[in-house]
Amino acid sequence: MQLSVNAFVTLDGVMQAPGGPQEDVSRGFPGGGWLVPFDVAGWGHVVDGWFAGTTAVLLGRSTFTMMKDYWPQVTDPDNRVATVLNHGPKYVVSGTLGDDEAAWGDTTVLRDDVLGRVRALKAAGDGDLQVHGSWQLVRSLHDAGLVDVYRLLVFPVVVAGGGKRLFDDAAVPTGFQARAATLADGVVSLELRPTRHGAPDTGEYAVRDGREVTT
Repeated sequence: MQLSVNAFVTLDGVMQAPGGPQEDVSRGFPGGGWLVPFDVAGWGHVVDGWFAGTTAVLLGRSTFTMMKDYWPQVTDPDNRVATVLNHGPKYVVSGTLGDDEAAWGDTTVLRDDVLGRVRALKAAGDGDLQVHGSWQLVRSLHDAGLVDVYRLLVFPVVVAGGGKRLFDDAAVPTGFQARAATLADGVVSLELRPTRHGAPDTGEYAVRDGREVTT
């Protein structure tokens, strides 16, 4: 399976609490709910497309807990996200989550050797092993070079109060091959495939014989 990271982010890279002010207030984040003012009719089809290609979902504990509290309430059979999350296979990374706490449909807890277990899942079958949210897990997978593709919806908003960022100063430098599409309300859909993990391509501008060139 290929491993994909699927996330909503702000212009300044924040992926924390897009869906509501109380969704994730950890580290004192005051800016939750920044996605909600954007009309889902303009970008929801992209998310449906993500979930249409899901073989299994991989989540960190905090995101799993938030989703487990919310999505079982959505019983609309036409809601693709709810159908995948409520009935499809899920893996949650946690060293402390009990089996009773993980009781949500087809859920398996990865309690140790997480990177090794993820490598084994990738090698075991075809399709898409999708990570949604799960900021800390995403960073570990990125730094280990295990992410095959990032699918991002970038919203034209900058939030106050810091927030958990997809990439920060400590992230492993990486170059990407990118595809982009602009949606309604200025939302940008990005598909990024890593090409140079550890060091992106670089160059330099210079002037030769009065002409600007790259080297």
